[in-house]
Amino acid sequence: MSPGFLRALASAVLYLHFVIVLFNIFWLVAVPLGAWQGWAFVRSFWWRAAHVASLAVVAVQTVAGALCFLTIWQSDLIRAAGGPAGDMSSIERLVSRAVFWPLPFWAFAVLYLAALAYAAALWWLVPPHKLSRR
Repeated sequence: MSPGFLRALASAVLYLHFVIVLFNIFWLVAVPLGAWQGWAFVRSFWWRAAHVASLAVVAVQTVAGALCFLTIWQSDLIRAAGGPAGDMSSIERLVSRAVFWPLPFWAFAVLYLAALAYAAALWWLVPPHKLSRR
């Protein structure tokens, strides 16, 4: 594969990573706000289950001492393309700064476990609608 294609794939992984971060933050804010405002969508079982599952994957990876698989894929693609991502576009640099914070690894474990605990508490405090059998 060409270096340009591999860099494009690395960029796609970065953008996907960013969308997942936004998804997780959105639901942490939307559920309590939506419960207060009476928004029915915040009780969607499938969106809420996807949110808790996503946070669980991130928390388990971090507690296990592993990097996020998306981070690994992006790094591998950049390396396969021929080196560091020094020629990132402005938006890629912005997205990268939003996703990759300069904190020690243990801080991420605490942060992700707290987010998972908060999402679990929200599941109990603002329960999703039960699935109906048809």
